[in-house]
Amino acid sequence: CCCCCVLLIAITMLASRLAATTRAWSNGFRALSTSQRVTSWSHVEAGPPDAILGVTEAFKRDTNPNKINLGVGAYRDDGGKPFVLDAVRKAEAKVVSGGMDKEYGPIGGGPEFCKLAAELAFGPESSVITQSRNSTNQSISGTGALRICGQFLSRHFQFPGGVKQIHVPNPTWGNHLPIFKDSGIEPVKYSYYNPETRGLNFEGMKKDLNALPDGSAVLFHACAHNPTGVDPSKEQWQELCELSTSKKFLPVFDMAYQGFASGDCDNDAYALRLFVENGHNPLLCQSFAKNMGLYGERIGAFTAIGTDNEEAKRVESQIKIVIRPMYSNPPIHGARLAATVMGDPELNALWKQEVKVMADRIISMRTMLREGLEGLGNPHSWEHITNQIGMFCYTGMTSEMVNKLMSEHSVYLTQDGRISMAGVTSGNVGYLANAMNEVTK
Repeated sequence: CCCCCVLLIAITMLASRLAATTRAWSNGFRALSTSQRVTSWSHVEAGPPDAILGVTEAFKRDTNPNKINLGVGAYRDDGGKPFVLDAVRKAEAKVVSGGMDKEYGPIGGGPEFCKLAAELAFGPESSVITQSRNSTNQSISGTGALRICGQFLSRHFQFPGGVKQIHVPNPTWGNHLPIFKDSGIEPVKYSYYNPETRGLNFEGMKKDLNALPDGSAVLFHACAHNPTGVDPSKEQWQELCELSTSKKFLPVFDMAYQGFASGDCDNDAYALRLFVENGHNPLLCQSFAKNMGLYGERIGAFTAIGTDNEEAKRVESQIKIVIRPMYSNPPIHGARLAATVMGDPELNALWKQEVKVMADRIISMRTMLREGLEGLGNPHSWEHITNQIGMFCYTGMTSEMVNKLMSEHSVYLTQDGRISMAGVTSGNVGYLANAMNEVTK
């Protein structure tokens, strides 16, 4: 009928108009999304690439079958493969079979882990432990411990003259600088490494430390200094302890390599324990990445020491106030692994055997590399390779030499000439020695 036709025509026209309107809206939205989008970040510049990441990316792109990556600070076995400790594997099986829940942990982390971490560092017979003078809190590895340390210092330490500074060795681990800067503390360097001897500039170090204001915060690497591998001798640590006493320093120990340096956890804790025995109450930042191979689990601890248990409790309350808004509470799985390794007598004994195996392999690679260079008749002294200790070796090679190693020999390392000894194996040490000889002779 006519009415139906008129109605159909009207509906058709209305649908056509709606479709046109929808297309217009859609085109407008598309135009807005591409040319009129509101942004708050147009002024943000790209940050510089990470030096270690850049080395790794260049290594991955290289097609040379003999290529070597000596940039990354992670242990590898003699086949160049990541190494998971048997003690950790067994601990994980034990943890998983225990059917534990996944509830939130305490702000300060697992109590058993914190107890055992402190005992490992200070020794179970230390007055710090027997008198309960420590406030030990689980952290997100050593980096997290340092960040908690920086924030705690910034809020509560009485800096000389009110100037927020912490004194660090020159050079030091690159991340120390931004960690303390982001905590509102300016890192100031003191003399440490002697590029001529490729050893410790002990006289320069003492001179700089003596010139600091009394009561300064001073950071020391407890063992296996990163990046140089140069540590003070026990006699030199004695002098540094006495100097720190006379200057009323607050020592801050970064201990990322306990056990991994010499293969002996007690030996590697010598400096820390010496300072405690001589009346210091140092701050301590621990990592379990290297000595347990728990890199991705991000397990560490931060310890502050009080004059007594009451002071330690007050300090702990403030440390938790630092942690709570930072990440609320730490992960539980890695802490359970570390606590099981340290707390189970059989696993603890196995772990100490394995950490010695790792340390001994690094030491043997140092010997083989030095002997390889000397056997090639290289005119330079390479004694520093075996004098240094820990994961890294400061070779003394220049940036030009480093670039030649990468471009001509596919050996990748950082521009300061630091090599990760963990990347050296019995299968590639000869190739590495020849490459280093070629660029340095």
